[in-house]
Amino acid sequence: MTEYGRGPGSEPWHPEDPLYGDGGWEGQQAHAGPQSPYGGRPQQHPQQPQYGDWSQGHEQAGYGGQYPQQQYGDQGHQTYAGHPQYQQGGWEGTGAQPQVPYPGEPGRQPHVPYPADPADPYAQQSASYEGEQPDFYATPGAYPPPEPPSRRRAEPEPRPDWDPEADQEPEEHPFFTGGGDDDDDLAADSTDDRGRRGRGDKGKGKGGKGKKRRNGCACLVVVLVFGGGVAGVGYFGYTYYQNRFGAAPDYAGDGTGEMVTVEIPKGALGNDIGRKLKEAGVVKSVDAFVAAQSQNPRGKQIQAGAYLLQKQMSAASAVALMLDPKSQSNVLVKPGERNAQVYAEIDKRLELSAGTTKKTAEKQYKTLGLPSWANSNPRILDPLEGFLYPGTYPAAKGMKPEAVLKDMVSEARDAYGQVDLAAKAKALNLQNPLQLVTVASLVQAEGKTHDDFRKMAEVVYNRLKPTNTETNQLLQFDSTFNYLKGESNIHISEKEINSNTSPYNTYTNKGLPPGPIGNPGDEALKAALNPTGGGWIYFVATDGMNKTEFARTYAEFQKLKEKFNASSGN
Repeated sequence: MTEYGRGPGSEPWHPEDPLYGDGGWEGQQAHAGPQSPYGGRPQQHPQQPQYGDWSQGHEQAGYGGQYPQQQYGDQGHQTYAGHPQYQQGGWEGTGAQPQVPYPGEPGRQPHVPYPADPADPYAQQSASYEGEQPDFYATPGAYPPPEPPSRRRAEPEPRPDWDPEADQEPEEHPFFTGGGDDDDDLAADSTDDRGRRGRGDKGKGKGGKGKKRRNGCACLVVVLVFGGGVAGVGYFGYTYYQNRFGAAPDYAGDGTGEMVTVEIPKGALGNDIGRKLKEAGVVKSVDAFVAAQSQNPRGKQIQAGAYLLQKQMSAASAVALMLDPKSQSNVLVKPGERNAQVYAEIDKRLELSAGTTKKTAEKQYKTLGLPSWANSNPRILDPLEGFLYPGTYPAAKGMKPEAVLKDMVSEARDAYGQVDLAAKAKALNLQNPLQLVTVASLVQAEGKTHDDFRKMAEVVYNRLKPTNTETNQLLQFDSTFNYLKGESNIHISEKEINSNTSPYNTYTNKGLPPGPIGNPGDEALKAALNPTGGGWIYFVATDGMNKTEFARTYAEFQKLKEKFNASSGN
């Protein structure tokens, strides 16, 4: 192949080279490509530099002796955006290989392309092509080597309706890529230099207005996002300020008139009470209630129990009403009170028909949580007697009687569980813990004051002793007979006593009754666990009411009895 330069060993091409003129052109006609189909002279190409000494080990027939060196023609050749598009009859038709200068290596000099023919509008394409593509064939070490013509894929047929813009991947919006309308104009101008002014103007005409519209939408989105962020920051800032420094949300007035029951458990603090009230719709916020409770001098006196309150009350009104006993809906179990009285009070508070709670106790007593040692005597009249522990319990309309009873039994089980009743019972010569609770119920029923309780407990234990010759192990307590009768009468005739054979009649039956006769309180239980040792075996309420006196012998007892008769008019 004859090169576009001098022979081997010649100096690099120079603009004053004699081959630059017409003679040089004619001397190269044999090596030029086919004539341009657009008229005028064939496309001229810049002269290729020589790389090394071609006479040493290089064959002029091709590169490395593998593929024949081809001349580069311009037939059917176009350039789009710096990339060659090879149409039919161009690259594939001639088998030509592009000759591109390889910049950056010693000895390689860029060449100025021949001046373009004014009649040839495509003269600058080859120059543009050569200025952008590396030379893969000018040196022996170039990589990758060209593919043989037989292995190259045929280029697709040109499509007359093909729109290059439609095949391009969607671009990011210029607003986010840093571009804009000026960039579109700049892109259009750059395509003019590559013979694409027509397409650049077309794209500009089609999409210019749309891009501006999208810019406006993007700005609107940013404004909305920014505005929303500012609003959110303002809202949270206001909320933070209100929580830290502002007044807590609160209702105004004494409520709507709609009544609601709120149960306050034992040990509840201000926050706990406030949460209960807020959940029931009584107050608007917990903080408002806590603040109102702290501002009320009696605020800390709110007790556990059930309260009848109104919805949407101011926190201050709620505190004041909870301090009023009229607002409370509770059942108060007093020490020594019998179950029959407790059942009636529960029916009243829950607005149930009389006898409802008693029937519930009879049917469900095994499921209410009694200790395992309870009910050890089958002759017990009421299995729950002695296990409705004294205290205040919530009981309001809408509640179930079994729920109220469960609370009472639970308190009794906890109180009795704090003492090893089995061991104490054995030490006091009793058979089981149930008998110890029964003694406590007797002490509670017969005793009048705190000082009486321990003496009364000693009386019980002394009369139960097998060595008792004074009463022969008979308790002879009016309280047990009154329990049997459901009365509280201190005047009982001997005929009535002798005719009744119930095990609860301690005048005719030795030992303790089958079970407790009431619900003992803490003091009575402690007295039953720790009786005195003064030898007391008799007692008489000498005033018939609150004053109880004790005696060790029967003679002393007779004197106390005379005193009682004198005070009562007998």
